[in-house]
Amino acid sequence: MKIAYYPGCSQEGSALDYGKSTGAVCAAFGFHLEEIPNWTCCGSTPAHALDTELSAALCARNLDLATREKADVVVTPCPSCLNNLRLASHRMENPSFRANVNALLDEPAAEKFPEATSIMQLLGRHLDTETIKARVKKTLNGIKLAAYYGCLMSRPANVMDFGDPENPTLMESLLAACGAEMVDFPLKTACCGAASGIPERKLTAYNSGRILELATTLGVDAIAVACPLCQMNLDLRQKQAAKAEDAFFDMPILYFTQLMGLAMDINPEYLGLEQLCVSPEMLLRKLGMGKGGAA
Repeated sequence: MKIAYYPGCSQEGSALDYGKSTGAVCAAFGFHLEEIPNWTCCGSTPAHALDTELSAALCARNLDLATREKADVVVTPCPSCLNNLRLASHRMENPSFRANVNALLDEPAAEKFPEATSIMQLLGRHLDTETIKARVKKTLNGIKLAAYYGCLMSRPANVMDFGDPENPTLMESLLAACGAEMVDFPLKTACCGAASGIPERKLTAYNSGRILELATTLGVDAIAVACPLCQMNLDLRQKQAAKAEDAFFDMPILYFTQLMGLAMDINPEYLGLEQLCVSPEMLLRKLGMGKGGAA
């Protein structure tokens, strides 16, 4: 299987730790991620709200590059990128829409693109519980986690094809296989407000605050996430959320790939733990690791 890897813009900057841990975990399981050559931004945050066809053209260009590389599948860590790539592919099935998009490209895109899917789905489809358990060297046993997917990973349901749009369970399965105790988290697909972080700060603080408040009430050691926007919002803006809730939060927000990497005893240097704003020190101590994850 040839895997075309679309990192997305955030993996090059604000979510560098997600990109690093994704690469490390995939390599540990033998998945070779071949980065799409000369990929460009998919326009996931601003472009699609202003011009659907232009946004689709940005995605179609990347999907077309993957097609030319004879990729079997396109994978990305970012739900926002995935959402845009899948929506573009879906909309390109409309002949008139495809014609308008092709007019924006240097040359017409391929008639059929490889499926775009998430890193989480890649792992879930090709690794069963026993395979994951066999790779675990430092079990997450004793760690209680809440899986938070955010609002984009499973919606719209007919396009994203991610199971129950209100109650996905793939992240729980992957982390439970690593030994973690996964709590029932009713707000797992609620919006954290990240896209409104600048124009509607009060709304964002409220949305994030109720997620952090529930996780704190449930007594989890960390929230596991799969979205760069969600991670940044819940981690970087935790003090703003605490003020909105008139509460105090000290909740580590880790990517599910970082947690899987810890379970597999991957060198913390390759997991990007130092980039987290809220220290995971207490969680690491529970796992018998020192500062930064060193044993």
